[in-house]
Amino acid sequence: MTKFPILSLITFLPFFGAIVLTGIDPGRKTTARFFALGFSLLTLGLGVFLWTQFNAASGDFQFEETHAWVSSLGIHYHTALDGLSLVLVMLTVIVVPMAILAAGKIQDKAPLYFSLILFLESGLLGTFTALNFFHWFLFWELSLIPAFFLIKLWGGPLRGSAAAQFFIYTMVGSVGLLLAFLAIFLSTGKADFTDLAELGRNETLSSALQVNLGWYHLTLRELSLVIFSGAFLGFAVKVPLIPFHSWLPGAYSEAPTSTTMLLTGVMSKMGVYGFLRILMPIFPEQMRWAIKPLLWLAVISIVLSAGAALAQKDLRKILAYSSINHLGYCMLGIFAAVRVNAPELGIEKNAALNGVFLQIFNHGLTAAMLFWFVGMIEERSGGLRGLECFGGLRRNAPILCGLMGICLFSSLGLPGLNGFVGEFLIFKGSFPLATWATALSVIGLLLTAIFILNLIQRVFHGPENPEWSGFPEMTFREIAIVLPGICLIFLLGVYPQLILRMINSTVAQMVEQLKY
Repeated sequence: MTKFPILSLITFLPFFGAIVLTGIDPGRKTTARFFALGFSLLTLGLGVFLWTQFNAASGDFQFEETHAWVSSLGIHYHTALDGLSLVLVMLTVIVVPMAILAAGKIQDKAPLYFSLILFLESGLLGTFTALNFFHWFLFWELSLIPAFFLIKLWGGPLRGSAAAQFFIYTMVGSVGLLLAFLAIFLSTGKADFTDLAELGRNETLSSALQVNLGWYHLTLRELSLVIFSGAFLGFAVKVPLIPFHSWLPGAYSEAPTSTTMLLTGVMSKMGVYGFLRILMPIFPEQMRWAIKPLLWLAVISIVLSAGAALAQKDLRKILAYSSINHLGYCMLGIFAAVRVNAPELGIEKNAALNGVFLQIFNHGLTAAMLFWFVGMIEERSGGLRGLECFGGLRRNAPILCGLMGICLFSSLGLPGLNGFVGEFLIFKGSFPLATWATALSVIGLLLTAIFILNLIQRVFHGPENPEWSGFPEMTFREIAIVLPGICLIFLLGVYPQLILRMINSTVAQMVEQLKY
C-alpha cells in the first residue's frame, strides 16, 4: 500500500475542477475553458508521473489504496493499478485535454459544458482504478450521467432521441450488471474483484450461487450462465457488440465533436475493460461454455459494422461504425484467449491480449483524432459532412487532408503507424486459438480498407467541388494542438514497446490465471 494516495488524487482532481467550474459566470466562456484545460493538464501530469513510477516488471497491482467504507456489506474503497488500468488511465488523461481543445466553439453554458467533461473524466478514472464492485459501479454510473447531458444539451438537431437511446441502452445494461453482482454478493459475501476472480479460477462461484440463491429448478450450468448473461449485457452494450449497438451511430452523429471524441476515444473502452477486468477473471468457465456464440458476436461485429460503414454517406456515421469494427478485434482477441484452456498455447494468448491492450489505446487515440478532423471540416463547411458534399479538398487544404489522412491510414492498419501493431498481434495470437473466427474476421480488414480509401478518394481527391474553392486551411494554432497526437501515432507505430513493456507482465499474469 502506497503512503501517498496518488490514485485518489488523479481520480478526484477533475471532480474538484468540475465543482470549481460550476461557480464561474456563464458568460466567461474563455475562462471556463482555460480552467478546464488547466485541471485536465494537471491530471495528465499525474498520469505521466504514474507511468514513470510504475514497475513494469511486476504484473501485480500497484499504488494500492484500501479503506473501510461499509464493512458490514463488504463495501470498501479499494483502488489499484496494473498494466491494463495504466493504459486506460493514460488514454483518458490524453484524450480529455484534446477534447477540451476541440471545444473552442462551445458558447452556450460553457462553464457547465466543461464541468460535465471533468465530471466524466473523474468517472472514467475511477472506473479504471476501482477494485470493489460497489465503489466501481458508482464511477461506472457517474460517467453515464454527464455523457447523457453533453449529448442532450449541446448535440445536433436529433440530440433528444440520440441522448434518450444512449441512456436507455446503457441503463438497461447497467441494471443487468447490477443484478448479476447483487446475486454474486448475496451468494459469496464478496464484492472485491480480486476475491471474486479467485472464486472464478477455483470454479467455486457456480456452486456458491446455486446453494445460496436456492434456484434449484436451474442446473448449476444454467444458473451460472444466467448470472454471466446479466454481467455480459452491461459490457456488451458499452463496447458495443452487435446487436447491442443501435445507440452508437445516433449518439456519435449528434453529440458535439469534443463529446464524440470522449465517447469513442475512452467511454467505448469501458466495455472492453469490463471484459478484461471482470468477465474474463470471474467467469472464465462460463465464457468457455458460451464461446461459440461469443466468437460469432465478435465476427459479426467486425464484418457487419465494416459493411455498414461502407454503406454510409455521413462522415460521422462512417467513423461510428468503424469504431464498432475496431473494437470487435478486441473482442476477438479476448474470446480467442479464453477459448482454449491449454497452457502450451500461452504464447499465442500473450500475443492476442497484448494486441488487445495496444488496440484499446491506439484506437482511442486515432478515433478521437479522426472525429476532431471531421469537426474541423464541419466548421469550415457550415455543418456539412456528407461524402457527396465534398471533393478535391486537398487542393485548398493539403495540411488538413494530409494530417487527417495519417489518422485514416492508422485506422486502416498501415505498417509504421500505431494501428498496425495491435491488429497484427490480435490476428497472430487468435489464429491458432480460434482459426475459423479469425479467418472470417479478415473480411472486416478488407471492407475497412475499402471504406477508408473510398472516404479519402471522395473527400480529398477527385474533381474539385467549385463550392469549396476557398476552403480554409488549418491555422498554425490548429496544427500546433493536433501535432502531439500525430507524433504519438508515428511513435507508437515504430516503437510499440513504449506500451508493450508496460503491459506485458500484466498480460502474462492474466494468461497464467487462465490456465486453471
